[in-house]
Amino acid sequence: MLLDSDAESDVAYELCQVVGRAILPYRSSGDFGTAFFFQGGDDPVGESLLTAADLVVGSGGELGLRSSVTEPAGVAPAVIAEAEIVPGWARFPGDGVAVLPTAGLHRYAGDGGWRWRVQPVPAEVAAGPEVVARLGADASSAFVLALGVREDGSRPLEVAIERVVRDGDAVVVTTELPPGYVGAPVFIVQAAATGAISPYCLGLVLPGVGEHPVATFDRIRAVLPATPGDV
Repeated sequence: MLLDSDAESDVAYELCQVVGRAILPYRSSGDFGTAFFFQGGDDPVGESLLTAADLVVGSGGELGLRSSVTEPAGVAPAVIAEAEIVPGWARFPGDGVAVLPTAGLHRYAGDGGWRWRVQPVPAEVAAGPEVVARLGADASSAFVLALGVREDGSRPLEVAIERVVRDGDAVVVTTELPPGYVGAPVFIVQAAATGAISPYCLGLVLPGVGEHPVATFDRIRAVLPATPGDV
């Protein structure tokens, strides 16, 4: 669905309110990206951190901690080295996805005397195959929530309002996104049978030149129950 500019601004604002605290900055081997919390069900065990597999390479990666996602204030560190989190990332390069079960993140926080205060993307807004199938060659409004990279090194929460299309099995954001956006969640809206407009998390941004493939949630869901990954 392609929205007018006013409606796009309204959707972008609402997404920031509802899932803005799902988003974390990620950095590895000099590459900047974004990761986000996803809640796969009512069971806390179903919570994962997701990003693009191409970001999670080698060692030395680290998650940034925004002040809004931890409590009490001033206790959590500025960054967490991924080497300190067990279990670590599971990579699925064929699907473009890396998955980090968050049990280790919660243990790390508890040992440090602080708690996570996040808004995971909920399972009910994760796009199913029928949502992806309704996309076509005609552009739809897309909303990418990411931690951009400013010249001073800061990582503010940003919303890029772009366009997404489907060409066969491929779903792409039709423009090149700024540094820091790889791994970020992509949202769209579609009309339900009742006529109501519903938001969906389509998937996450993969690396690209000129445009960005999207790892859609049908691919993401296929690897979430798996544990060993491809590392």
